[in-house]
Amino acid sequence: MTESTRSPGDRPGAPDAPVPAFHELIHSPVRLRICGVLRPADEVEFAVLRDVLLLKDANLSKNLKLLADADLVSLRKEYSPRRNDARRLTWVALTETGRSAVTSHLAALRAIAEGDPLLGA
Repeated sequence: MTESTRSPGDRPGAPDAPVPAFHELIHSPVRLRICGVLRPADEVEFAVLRDVLLLKDANLSKNLKLLADADLVSLRKEYSPRRNDARRLTWVALTETGRSAVTSHLAALRAIAEGDPLLGA
């Protein structure tokens, strides 16, 4: 990314720039992809997330539990108005903590990619 294509928030030292902070839990490829899908959305239904990421239910559930236990995502269950059984839909969203952690993690990755490995530490 060149200086002319950056937004003010992308420049190190800009007032609204995220503080780069590498996050080991988010960095896992599956969890990073989960966070990437959740980032632009208010919330995403479990089956949609599973299908978009081409994951098995168990793999997605395991990774969502890790993210939820760290307060990075919230899980909300509700009954489906279209179903007659007791199964519920699970809705997933980034928490404010999660949104901030993802933004800082992406800033750290950007710093590393731009040649400043210490900034991403």
